[in-house]
Amino acid sequence: MFTHYLTRAQVRDIDRRASEEFGVPGVVLMENAGRGAAEFLLSLGVNGPVVICCGKGNNGGDGFVVARHLDNHGALVRVLLFARPEELTGDAAVNYRILQRSGLPLRVQPDLAELEGELAAAAWVVDALFGTGLSGAVRPPLDRIIAAVNASGKPVLAIDIPSGLDCDTGLSLGATIRATHTITFVAPKAGFANPAAQEWLGQVQVADIGAPRSLLNRFTPMGK
Repeated sequence: MFTHYLTRAQVRDIDRRASEEFGVPGVVLMENAGRGAAEFLLSLGVNGPVVICCGKGNNGGDGFVVARHLDNHGALVRVLLFARPEELTGDAAVNYRILQRSGLPLRVQPDLAELEGELAAAAWVVDALFGTGLSGAVRPPLDRIIAAVNASGKPVLAIDIPSGLDCDTGLSLGATIRATHTITFVAPKAGFANPAAQEWLGQVQVADIGAPRSLLNRFTPMGK
């Protein structure tokens, strides 16, 4: 497995080159990521509802795929979208439409009281709010959403990176998800090497999403 640390810029470059140079559609990479995350969560044990908190970007799109695959395995899922559907674009919008047509429980822009009610009944929470592209502090109301998830005391699986953690530095940007487990794609992110990141990451699992090995081999270890 490819194990070099990747910066934010390298993550974007891999996604772009996989599509442009190798012809791997982004929606395929998203499907592989979401399915891998769902399978990992199932391996940890799911004994109750899973609340999946999704943002408007590709991290949220991963969350939609996670929901579908958990449902296919008989798990109870609740999807909370903290954005307007019309804000979704590209592969995230594709997977949102699939989710809608699948008839899975979905709440759009729930308020804090609704979120707290969902969290109270949850066995797991999936963090799919922000991915590696976040470079500034989480703004209201999503900072309060993150605080509520952390206060719930429920185990959290972060998708690719805990929301609010800087990909490159491993430092909290303010409100940050405190994950029990993080499933990250292709390789650990550069910030994960920072000991300060450990309190947010929990246990880290690296998952392959199908980017060609010949592409990944172009990326050398950090500092070389």
